Amino acid sequence: ACSDLDQQALGIETIYRKRWKVEVCQKNLKSDAALAKSPTKRLRTQSNHVFIALYAAFRVECLRIEHGLKNHALKTQLYMKAIRSAFEQLQKLKTA
Repeated sequence: ACSDLDQQALGIETIYRKRWKVEVCQKNLKSDAALAKSPTKRLRTQSNHVFIALYAAFRVECLRIEHGLKNHALKTQLYMKAIRSAFEQLQKLKTA
């Protein structure tokens, strides 16, 4: 759908492609920031949570671009590294 009646099909398609990238970015930001899951009650803690959540989403996006991965693949790699690290710490506690 387009409100510009003078626009050619190719122009509409170009605009849509640019717009779609913004939609995907907003979807990823909403998912990564997880603002709806904030357990905060006070204004100060809410503000801190929003800032940190947005910063974390920004860092994930930077890592995604740097490594050329999709969001899900990057998150999977990060989770696997965190699980391995936690398991190594658990093994150290068992032997100590």
